Amino acid sequence: MATAKPKVIIVDDDRETREMLALALSMEGFEVSQVANGLRLISTLHVDKPDVILLDVNMSWIDGFELCKAVRQNEEFATIPVVFVSARSSPADVKKGMSCGAADYFTKPVEIPSLIKRLRELSPASAGA
Repeated sequence: MATAKPKVIIVDDDRETREMLALALSMEGFEVSQVANGLRLISTLHVDKPDVILLDVNMSWIDGFELCKAVRQNEEFATIPVVFVSARSSPADVKKGMSCGAADYFTKPVEIPSLIKRLRELSPASAGA
């Protein structure tokens, strides 16, 4: 199974951000899917469980903090690492993100090499790759 590409789902209501992250991750060997909001994430999780969820904080319908808590409370998805990628960079926001159960918190503009390194650490599919 070490040959499988790690699956990452990007949740961000900004299409340009999603596409930029998707391109960067795809070029690094990740299998990437994208959704624009939390509602789509929940439906997608039932169909195609990712190895890692990349999550923005500022979104319509439900913010990333609440969405992270919802994922953590669902037994089926609770073990999927959530990594925030957000323009909200205050220490209070980072602390709130981590207290919601996130594995990490990156601020925009994100340093792609650091993000990729962290995603590889969190992805079981990357083990041995």
